[in-house]
Amino acid sequence: MTEPRHRAHTDHVNRDTSELHRGESQRSRTSRNESSTLHPAEYDTPGTYLDLEGFSPPIEYQDNDTPFRHASTREDAQRYSASIDPDHLTGLERRQSLALSRHESRLSRRRSSQTQQSDYNAPDNFENLGELAAVSPVQNPDEAPVYQHENLEDVRSQEQEEARRRKSQTPEPPIEKHRKEPAGTVHVSRLATQIYTLSYLILFSIFGTLARLGLQALTSYPGAPVIFSSIWPNFAGCIVMGFLAEDRMLFSHEWGVPTYANELRKAQNGDASPGDLAAAKKAHAATKKTIPLYIGLATGFCGSFTSFSSFIRDIFLALSNDLSTPNVSTISHRNGGYSFMALLAVAILTISISLCGLFFGAHLAIATEPIIPAIPYPVTRKILDRIAVFLALGCWLGAVLLSALPPDRFSHPGAGELWRGRATFALVFAPLGCLTRFYASLYLNGKVASFPLGTFSVNVFGTAVLGMAWVLAHVPLGGTVGCQVLQGVEDGFCGCLTTVSTWVAELSALRRRHAYAYGAVSVGVSLAVLVIIMGGLRWTRGFGELLCTH
Repeated sequence: MTEPRHRAHTDHVNRDTSELHRGESQRSRTSRNESSTLHPAEYDTPGTYLDLEGFSPPIEYQDNDTPFRHASTREDAQRYSASIDPDHLTGLERRQSLALSRHESRLSRRRSSQTQQSDYNAPDNFENLGELAAVSPVQNPDEAPVYQHENLEDVRSQEQEEARRRKSQTPEPPIEKHRKEPAGTVHVSRLATQIYTLSYLILFSIFGTLARLGLQALTSYPGAPVIFSSIWPNFAGCIVMGFLAEDRMLFSHEWGVPTYANELRKAQNGDASPGDLAAAKKAHAATKKTIPLYIGLATGFCGSFTSFSSFIRDIFLALSNDLSTPNVSTISHRNGGYSFMALLAVAILTISISLCGLFFGAHLAIATEPIIPAIPYPVTRKILDRIAVFLALGCWLGAVLLSALPPDRFSHPGAGELWRGRATFALVFAPLGCLTRFYASLYLNGKVASFPLGTFSVNVFGTAVLGMAWVLAHVPLGGTVGCQVLQGVEDGFCGCLTTVSTWVAELSALRRRHAYAYGAVSVGVSLAVLVIIMGGLRWTRGFGELLCTH
């Protein structure tokens, strides 16, 4: 008798939650449009930005796919046995109250934001960015016995349904031009918001490239246990990505209204219910992903720190027995079976350690939540945003000047100019790759809910470009300068165009079957492209010596 009542209660909760989500999503968009017109703001961005993954509405679950999961730990083994007791029903009712408190939390956040001087009104298609996925790496941070599970397919499917519903609705009548605006209203600048976002992307793509090249140099030494150095930047970048995705303190001031911080303080004092705190966490996760600084860190830095094309290149080099070991001049011959094992080793190690880095970063954010300081909202909005514009242009221009006039030309006359091949050309091409990936994700990731087409396209295309640059550098053609330019394309453009951090974040958010299909197709197609491009030269003439030193 207990189990049928539990199952019926679960179905009732799912239907109520689904109906609430449908109505809430429509009211949310109407309220947001009205508030952006009637209240002061400094940011107004194109409507297409809401297609990014960070701003998805609550998930609408199907009846045959329950969102509730039961988690069991060693500590809970005695408290939660196989039989279902009334405590489980209390947990489900708490999930139902959580759905209601989410609605109240969002309304409260909108009302409080109306009293502020400004906020970030993010573009619609920002939801398509894989770095801003609405699904957290750790969906049960408190290790509760009952929690609500989400996946990327439902998020994107719901967003696509909402977009179709908005298009089918009758447009609202235009607001009269002669209507008087409220006192203190500041006209929103669409251009300023886009400039801030692009500036952060340019700046952090340069920082991410420097971090990747530096970490590769540090981890390449005689006797290294792992001889392909691309594994370390991919691991480190995924740690940062997991931390940013799960962190709730760095941007806790949000748009000037610290909603989550206030709810956390109430919970510590016993004045807030668990549902209110969980709803505040959910609202904060969506809010911080509208902040240009966060987009720059997640999409710009993490996406440029990691490189999918370098990962696939190392797989091919392992297959062709061309992985170089530091201070070892010759590579011994081996049969095809060992080459296949080497291929599997590079693939398994990189994917496994990248996923581990993502979850470790998320766990690190949960563990350090009490001590992580918050970035004051005025500092972000009034200082960092504006400084980033000048720093981005200055750093990019500086990279161009360093490539044209490398410092080692004047410090060591007559010696080989190494700066351009090792770093400066890569810094010139890095922002181009990052911006290409950004816009490809905006317009392609929302096409297929279960297959992030934008991330897949840039990873395959960037791998193909890297393969062509590698072949041209080993023919060789163009002399030393041409070789250095090609290395800059590989490390800068291809390294920032392709990303592992976004890829593993999407793998962790997709359903199991879709995740395996997406991961296998991404690796398989990219490797096949390199076999076609690089294999022709490798297994006919062989790779020639580089004319430049990396």
